[in-house]
Amino acid sequence: MSEPDDHFFVVDGRRWRRTDPAIPEATAAALRSHLGRGRNAVKQAKRSGDDEALAAARHRNGIAKHGLGERGPEWWDRPEADRVADADCALQDLDALD
Repeated sequence: MSEPDDHFFVVDGRRWRRTDPAIPEATAAALRSHLGRGRNAVKQAKRSGDDEALAAARHRNGIAKHGLGERGPEWWDRPEADRVADADCALQDLDALD
């Protein structure tokens, strides 16, 4: 079964899941901000060899990507209200990490 093109994008031959379009822009922007900080923290932790910081940064990234719908259950198969609630919950969890 082929997947609709609007669910994925391709970079250098690799397919990536798109962000759930149902997530309100303010929530998605906040999740992307957390994701960017997490990616930066991964780089810093790798440079310094800090395994604990690396694990924490990857955990942050995972929460953000789940909240954006880029990981976990396929967003297009779930009710919109559940997806938005999951994004809000992910944002609360990430805000609590700060």
